[in-house]
Amino acid sequence: MSIVTIITPTYNRAQLLPRLYESLVDQTLQDFEWMVIDDGSKDNTEELIQGYIMEQKIPIHYEKQQNAGKHTALNRGIAQIQSELTFIVDSDDYLTPDAVEIIIKYHNNYRKTDNLCGYSFLRCHQDGRVNTAYFPEDEKTDTYLSVRINGNIGGDKAEVFYTDILKQYPFPVFEGEKYMPEDAVWMQMSGPYNMLHVNKSIYICDYLDDGLTNTGRRMKIKSPKGMMFRSKVYLDNPDVCMKVRIKMMLLYIIYGKFAGCRPAELRNGVKNRLLYAVCSPPAFILYKKWKKSYTKQD
Repeated sequence: MSIVTIITPTYNRAQLLPRLYESLVDQTLQDFEWMVIDDGSKDNTEELIQGYIMEQKIPIHYEKQQNAGKHTALNRGIAQIQSELTFIVDSDDYLTPDAVEIIIKYHNNYRKTDNLCGYSFLRCHQDGRVNTAYFPEDEKTDTYLSVRINGNIGGDKAEVFYTDILKQYPFPVFEGEKYMPEDAVWMQMSGPYNMLHVNKSIYICDYLDDGLTNTGRRMKIKSPKGMMFRSKVYLDNPDVCMKVRIKMMLLYIIYGKFAGCRPAELRNGVKNRLLYAVCSPPAFILYKKWKKSYTKQD
């Protein structure tokens, strides 16, 4: 059995998957499996992956589901993974040649560390620039909340999780919604578990105009209950800094309005009623602005 499973949820990315596939074939250490969960693609993704399976260059597991969102594809795949580590790699990105080798090297060094749920490496752009920022301290063991959120280290990183722990935190699913931010889960793991933060780039990101990153607000507005859940995860954590707490209260109210919640329902859903009262007026203004813009786009 491989040590690492690289799981890729994908939707209509047949034109980009070859780049990721080639980066996996070129890995300096081949101790991994590639799991592709097709979220109802209408292009030739299935034919493409079946061709890769026939080549037998790397072990590949492929499944297709009805379109329901990236988070449901991840839930489906993660539930089946048997390897020690799970590495989520998006279909429009790819890996450095030594990515798996680096992951296993650090795993061998730190696997006996108490309360560790995984490793956070860096993502970089195609020109080599690190996405957003380096970690302030290399190989620091601490929570996602402390290092990333309260430490104001934004942007996406390359997270590799212990599979048995990740399985305990499935992505919440709300009927009719197809988007759930990954940090809603990472934050739930933060506190009970730490991560090792490593200043090594193993993941090359390519943010597309039609990708989730660039269509974020539209996706979020169409998934307001999931966005409320995510905000609540932050608001219910007493260690979240005030700057982030204010932002999350604003988002909680805004998406609550998109979800059709009444003011009393929203107010009763949070513990800090004073912060709710302070954030309500600006949240209402932002809601009206976003709603107007969203209506024009549709």
